[in-house]
Amino acid sequence: MAFYKLLRAAEWVDFAARGRFAGSRADLADGYVHLSTAEQVEETAAKHFAGEPGLMLLTLDRTRLVPAIRWEPSRGGQLFPHLYRDLAIEDVTFHQELPLVEGRHVFPPL
Repeated sequence: MAFYKLLRAAEWVDFAARGRFAGSRADLADGYVHLSTAEQVEETAAKHFAGEPGLMLLTLDRTRLVPAIRWEPSRGGQLFPHLYRDLAIEDVTFHQELPLVEGRHVFPPL
């Protein structure tokens, strides 16, 4: 099972260039990098990134992240993986831009 991170296009460009990602504005404000499971990521996109073009889906290597993950309650008490370290480019096993169709992001099979 993988973890997933959604990044805006500019965040992805910066991450790819630097090789490290400390987090988005929301991540930095909360003190950790927000991640999602396969069951959570589409709802995350709809709630926080609705209609945004250029949204990138990152698939992350769970085994590399587990030591720095805490499962904490978020939306509706659901447990989400929160990463308490920067993301490294080596953590990313796959990435792709999510197309927008009628204002909704289209996800590949996860």
